[in-house]
Amino acid sequence: MALLGNRSINWMVGIFTMTATWIGGGFIVGTVELVCTPSMGLSRALIICVPFVLMSPYTMDISQTLMNNTLHAPWIGQLELKNIWIIIDDFLLFSLGGLAYQGFHQRTLSASSTTSAKLTCFVAAFLLLVFAIPPVLLGAAAASTDWNQTTYGSPSPYERGDAARALPITLQHLTPAFISIIGIGCVAAAVMSSADSALLSGASVFTANIYKTILRPQASDRENQWVVRGSVVIVGLVGSLLTTWNSSIVIFMFISFELAYITVFPELFCVLFFSISNGYGAIMGVLVGLVLRLLSGDPSLGLEPVIHFPGCTLEDGVYVQYAPVKTISMLAATASILLFSYVASILFNKGILPEKWDVFKVKAQNSSVKLTPVGGATEDTENQALNNMSFNGGNTTT
Repeated sequence: MALLGNRSINWMVGIFTMTATWIGGGFIVGTVELVCTPSMGLSRALIICVPFVLMSPYTMDISQTLMNNTLHAPWIGQLELKNIWIIIDDFLLFSLGGLAYQGFHQRTLSASSTTSAKLTCFVAAFLLLVFAIPPVLLGAAAASTDWNQTTYGSPSPYERGDAARALPITLQHLTPAFISIIGIGCVAAAVMSSADSALLSGASVFTANIYKTILRPQASDRENQWVVRGSVVIVGLVGSLLTTWNSSIVIFMFISFELAYITVFPELFCVLFFSISNGYGAIMGVLVGLVLRLLSGDPSLGLEPVIHFPGCTLEDGVYVQYAPVKTISMLAATASILLFSYVASILFNKGILPEKWDVFKVKAQNSSVKLTPVGGATEDTENQALNNMSFNGGNTTT
């Protein structure tokens, strides 16, 4: 249990997941999804653990510590007017950024119809709120515990900088041994299930969109299989190394959401609703969005802001951007995609640039350069658009 609450489990999970995915490929991912839904299993495990944590003799009533400063600061924060744009920015980040995730489209594209896919999204939106209740209760219990009376000791995990590992610490010190084993086991299973899906999807995207399409179009199926396996190892090693670079793996989750929100979501939006979108605009959109976001600074990565948006202040030696910098970067990326796509279409369709320079075949993509939304799409055309989102020809990638 001490190992499960420590950083060394990252390499264990990484090596095991890489090996399973390398050997089993899509079979191991499909088997896990068929036998059990990891998110459901994790939620059930947390629901089982919550009563034991709340009834621990070391945990106070969370209703008493909700707003009162007893053992620690109140576990619920306060909304301040100066943070309103940050809250809106984060809301848009998690609501729209998730639309660009491969896992989301893995579920929707596997649906039997567009209606089923839409229904799945609505049901998932409701279940997400329900599944958020157990983690909130566990966090409230951790903030209402007298850690000096536990084997963990003082100070609290938050004061030690172990807030990201509050779940395994809470299960280890506030629940019976068999309950903590069930909870940690379900967490590890959910992590490995998500990891092997991410490894296989990343390796497959590289093999299909880059290696097979650009580097070696004549590659055989067997060669592509070995490229997928090699990519699984490389992606797995890089992911495992990243966990040793920062003390909190949660930071990488936020970074991945920002990348999806700033780079992939604008491409998804443009390729679905604007026929003018092409690969040149996609590349420039990625560059503009990332550069603007990096110049805005990020305290979690130690990046000082170069661009100071209105409201940027220096607090405790760190510059804080109170402007919605993530959404600003996303909108800049979207505008860049449309602008440079339009310019590229003009240059190649009017013959200003020679056709041999047209890497993404913009001239062959369409004969019109009119910047209009694609309306009146039927269910079949919606499904076709979702299935064709790649850098094939002039379309952008998701």
